[in-house]
Amino acid sequence: MNILDKIIADKHKEIALKKQLIPVSQLENSALFERETLSLVKRLRNSESGIIAEHKRRSPSKSVINQDLNIAEIAGGYKSAGVCGMSVLTDGKYFGGSLEDLLYARASANLPLLRKEFIIDEYQLLEARAHGADVILLIAAVLEREQIKQLSEFAKSLNLEVLLEVHNEEELQKSIMPSLDMLGVNNRNLKNFEVSTDISKELSEKIPSEFVKVSESGISSVEAIKDLKNYGYQGFLIGENFMKTDNPGKAAGEFIKKLEKISL
Repeated sequence: MNILDKIIADKHKEIALKKQLIPVSQLENSALFERETLSLVKRLRNSESGIIAEHKRRSPSKSVINQDLNIAEIAGGYKSAGVCGMSVLTDGKYFGGSLEDLLYARASANLPLLRKEFIIDEYQLLEARAHGADVILLIAAVLEREQIKQLSEFAKSLNLEVLLEVHNEEELQKSIMPSLDMLGVNNRNLKNFEVSTDISKELSEKIPSEFVKVSESGISSVEAIKDLKNYGYQGFLIGENFMKTDNPGKAAGEFIKKLEKISL
């Protein structure tokens, strides 16, 4: 089993346990379930920077990134920096996140929030809605086409936007459907964890123009973003580059200012 297989196997167990503890009715009756969601798509289309800043404590590839910071302060800092949205890792075992992180971010910043999770069940979409998310991530590498269709359509019924993540052309071709809003290309090779924006460039012309194009992982310079904009990308998911600093919000703000200067 590779790391992705292990994560998904654990996710099945985790969801089965959660369903026993927290019924769907409890999620549907939560205070945030009926709130009006914010559109990440609109913000990305109308932004000069296109930055989606991530909160990530650790990962299987990098171990600990930053476990010392307060997510409420990070969310507030990202908001002040002028990011388009915030991605919140909610997986506990492998990334050190939680649904509570999503709640704290929601309470701290009026930003579109992406629940970054390994989603395989509609129950997780109800969780996302109940904890203040506006956008959900679906990962083509772990889902069949029919699952992508079912989950994305259910997300739309909950007024959640959908970011579909691919790693290669095969995943992209099986995934394109009207119920998606954004197509993200992950620059990290899942087999060896090497990172290169070349894959974003290679797939750019194969992504239909009606979807917002998002490049994910391994983006650490304003030059990389300027380059990717030439390929039609409007969104750029950045986590580690900000999270490895003592003040992610400040780092994001400085990064966006540099980006704005280079774009003039």
